Amino acid sequence: MKILIKNGRIIDPLQDIDRKGDILIEDGKIREITLVRKRGSAEARKKKVPDFRASELSNFRTIDASGCIVIPGLVDMHTHLREPGFEYKETIKTGTKAAVRGGFTSVCCMPNTNPVNDTIAVTEFIIKKTLKEGSCTVYPIGAITKGQNDEELAELEALKRSGCIAFSDDGRPVANSLIMRHALEYSKIFDVPIISHCEDLHLSEGGVMNEGFVSTILGLRGIPKAAEEIMVARDLTLCRLTGGRLHIAHVSSEGSVRLIRDAKARGINVTAETCPHYFSLTDESLISYDTNLKVNPPIRTEKDVEAIKQGLKDGTIDVIATDHAPHHIDDKTKEFDAASFGISGLETAFSLGLQLVGQEVLDLKQLIMKMSVTPSNIMRIPKGTLSSGADADLAIINLEHSFVVDSSRFLSKGKNSPFNGWTLKGTVEKTIAMGKVYDWT
Repeated sequence: MKILIKNGRIIDPLQDIDRKGDILIEDGKIREITLVRKRGSAEARKKKVPDFRASELSNFRTIDASGCIVIPGLVDMHTHLREPGFEYKETIKTGTKAAVRGGFTSVCCMPNTNPVNDTIAVTEFIIKKTLKEGSCTVYPIGAITKGQNDEELAELEALKRSGCIAFSDDGRPVANSLIMRHALEYSKIFDVPIISHCEDLHLSEGGVMNEGFVSTILGLRGIPKAAEEIMVARDLTLCRLTGGRLHIAHVSSEGSVRLIRDAKARGINVTAETCPHYFSLTDESLISYDTNLKVNPPIRTEKDVEAIKQGLKDGTIDVIATDHAPHHIDDKTKEFDAASFGISGLETAFSLGLQLVGQEVLDLKQLIMKMSVTPSNIMRIPKGTLSSGADADLAIINLEHSFVVDSSRFLSKGKNSPFNGWTLKGTVEKTIAMGKVYDWT
């Protein structure tokens, strides 16, 4: 398909572009960008940008992006698509539909499926199913240990050759320090990140929310921040020992931010992510006993929220990911203690991130960096740019348009969102994934 996107505000941090212009797409690739010149500017005098030939445009689909930003497609490096094995919660088909609805054109799927993605067969199944039914690009993440049982390393080299771009036991930590050391050593050889779910299971056992004043008055067993921070400290120490590539998943606490900031200052090869619920909510919201607020690690205190925001602002936290964890309604309509952990996050993530721009925590380019460019760089995937010859992956977003979150209308099977009923700005009007247009207007 040939597509011409006209009159949009094109923002591409990788090319340092923030200018009104047009984008020409052909055969699933970005062919050319024409920017509106600033009259009389030195930049305009130095750089002549070619105009599209009118004769060429007669066979193109034209999209008017007036009043919208046009950005590289978002990249989520932490998604649970649930397939194979948990198709009643989500499938590759429904999960990728939810992704493009949220402006994501690439997602990296975690291995805690059934069977676990610890074999070539499961990796190949995910890739083939995506080609058949997916709406966007899916990159498999392989398990660190066989069956995620923390007993023996999976065949990391074979998984990488079959298409895995990172390794994680997300959903569970790698408690065995020797195994984690070996995984980090392999990460250096293979140049792939080891994505760590940092949790001391002995400290968190039986906990359902952040340990503190609110958990006490609600009568719910808490998970202390130390359960996360102890494992963050251990993994940073192992990363320093091995020189491997460590990525800390879903950072939630002030102490974790401090540890990662210090590690980066000492030259340790670590990156980190957080999720919208960790900078948008505090544990006081759990007074409602809404099980959609039950996540792991748990939503923390106002002090932790401010630390997360500061970590995003100063670069300690590199990425905003979703940790999209869809559940069947039966998994959430239970007593709080018995309900499953997780939020369905793909369809609200960018708009929640946009609130950071309004709060002057990030500017718009920085937000796009953390949701597109940087995750692409960490995962070593050719995404996150609108440069000529790149995949035609982009999102067209109206920043001023407000909408009310209605989780019953999510394209994901998972309707488990604590943001249901919130009014947010930033409507994804169209997503183009590998040249295919998804129109939400």
